[in-house]
Amino acid sequence: MNEEIARFVAERDWAQFHTSENLAKSIAIEAGELLECFQWSPHADPARVQDELADVLTYCLLLADKLGLDPDQIVLDKLAKTREKYPVDKARGSSAKYDVL
Repeated sequence: MNEEIARFVAERDWAQFHTSENLAKSIAIEAGELLECFQWSPHADPARVQDELADVLTYCLLLADKLGLDPDQIVLDKLAKTREKYPVDKARGSSAKYDVL
């Protein structure tokens, strides 16, 4: 998938605009558009949610690539940290923040 995104960007010569800062801004903007799908109702249009989620994921993948990060590995690394903060015996069924558990 990353190769397809890279080809798409290269065909349009958009990499010149893809600074880390601009990609991070784009993630936030697209995440806002995703949230807008649920603004007035929990029953969002699935097609619109899919499109906005794809935009968020695309910009996330572009930023990870820009920073030389492996998306799969950084998610696994973060899960390991989160497991320590939220042990199953304390966190199961609770939405409390780790410092309250």
